[in-house]
Amino acid sequence: MKTRVTELLGVEKPIIQGGMAWVAESHLAAAVSNAGGFGIIGAANAPAEVVRNYIREAKEMTDKPFGVNIMLMSPSADEVAKIVVEEGIKVVTTGAGSPEKYMEAWKAAGVKVIPVVASVALARRMERCGADAVVAEGTESGGHIGETTTMALVPQVVDAVKIPVIAAGGIADGRGIAAAFMLGAEAVQMGTRFVATEECHVHENYKQFLLKARDIDTRVTGRTTGHPVRTLRNPMTKEYLEKEAAGASFEELEMLTLGGLRKAVVDGDVKTGSVMSGQIAGMVKDVPTCKELMARLIRETKETVKKNSFLVEE
Repeated sequence: MKTRVTELLGVEKPIIQGGMAWVAESHLAAAVSNAGGFGIIGAANAPAEVVRNYIREAKEMTDKPFGVNIMLMSPSADEVAKIVVEEGIKVVTTGAGSPEKYMEAWKAAGVKVIPVVASVALARRMERCGADAVVAEGTESGGHIGETTTMALVPQVVDAVKIPVIAAGGIADGRGIAAAFMLGAEAVQMGTRFVATEECHVHENYKQFLLKARDIDTRVTGRTTGHPVRTLRNPMTKEYLEKEAAGASFEELEMLTLGGLRKAVVDGDVKTGSVMSGQIAGMVKDVPTCKELMARLIRETKETVKKNSFLVEE
């Protein structure tokens, strides 16, 4: 399945694993890359040297390409931006800001830059500043979200830019991958589905909570603060939404979620932690290896396209 994105990344399969904070570490990234996809280490707010160690660990587990996601609002962003160059990382994805100030150094080092965008305007801006591709992420995704759905966002971004577009948000199986390609995407990025894999080192409570989730079990907190986040519903989200509706201050709401993702991922606290997940949670029913999952996704994609071949029959 060759596309401009597989050529850009140097991979066999047009499937990218999202750089999820606290979740996407060296083991998961290496496993996805070894399975023919493109694994990503999520730098999030981790200290720069922790990210360096993740990179070096991943190199010991795979000789395939993998990348690093840099959250640009992180206090460590400047240092991590330098470390990816020092460690020979050739692909960086970015979120929570613009990577423009790093572009010159990255380009000089041969780093491919793929920002995550939630609007046409940002996609155009990223293309102008030298991005090699963009991830158009719909509101169905887990974690920090925009407002536009994947179905509506992807074709508009595809029409607006000449660089390749990667679809993200609401994709869990081959049907979703096939749909993304029909919208004009040349690859997909998946996060939630990779949480429930053997090589993902989140707490077992997190995985089980995800496996038990239904189609209606995600909630979005923080809309009034301007920082909406999608998670699985639990006592914390219930309290947050009640306080948010009652007009609680930003500071009061912030206290409810402070350190929440770490609580869920590391400590397994699925009651007061932030169990980030996309709307496809109800479609996640098992915990395969990354190799098994990747093979399944490609098989399902091909089956879906064949099943709908009548669309092009004359």
